[in-house]
Order: sequence, then structure tokens, then C-alpha cells
Amino acid sequence: MIVIYHKPTCSTSRKVLELLRDQGADPIVIDYARAGWSRAQLLGLFAAADVTPTQALRVEGTDAAERGLVGADDDAILAAMVENPALVERPFVAGPGGVRLCRPVELALQVLTR
Repeated sequence: MIVIYHKPTCSTSRKVLELLRDQGADPIVIDYARAGWSRAQLLGLFAAADVTPTQALRVEGTDAAERGLVGADDDAILAAMVENPALVERPFVAGPGGVRLCRPVELALQVLTR
């Protein structure tokens, strides 16, 4: 099973979804901007992907800097991500090969097989 945490308006997220489908995958697509996140979900996702909240913070195209999140501690970043899902970098993909923040797009290939 492949799961993509997707934002349809993001060109990188759309490219990853297309790549997965081109590889024969039929991923479960979760529009996290609509569904939102819990703190526990984010902590689990980040741990599985081996990234920190700081590394998963989307600054470009968001108000992260204005919120004072650049250089903030993980707790503040996580709280802001739960409040505003757009602050999470995208896309994350989970599959048999693990969980990856798929930037660059080609990292999605790593999750397809063990």
C-alpha cells in the first residue's frame, strides 16, 4: 500500500502523484490541507521519514517567517502545523520502502519497494 499526503495545488505534489501512478502504484491520496493533522500524526510521520519539524516546515509561500517559526523550537513549529496544515512541506509518501518527504520528486521511488 502506498499513501501520499498530497496538496492538489502543489506542482511538486502533483508530479509525485503522477510518478507513483506511472510506476503502476494506485496510491491512497490524503488531501492533508483539508483533513488536517494531529500532533501525534505529525510526530509519527516525521519520525518515520527521519526528519525534524524544522526540516518539514514549509517556509516558501507561507507565513512561517511572519509567525516567527524560522528558528523556532519543534513544539512551536508542531503547534503551528496543526493549526495551519499548509506549513507542512509536501508531499510525504509512505510505502513498503518507508516514508519520505519527496523533495526532490525522485525520492518517491524509494518508497515503492523494500
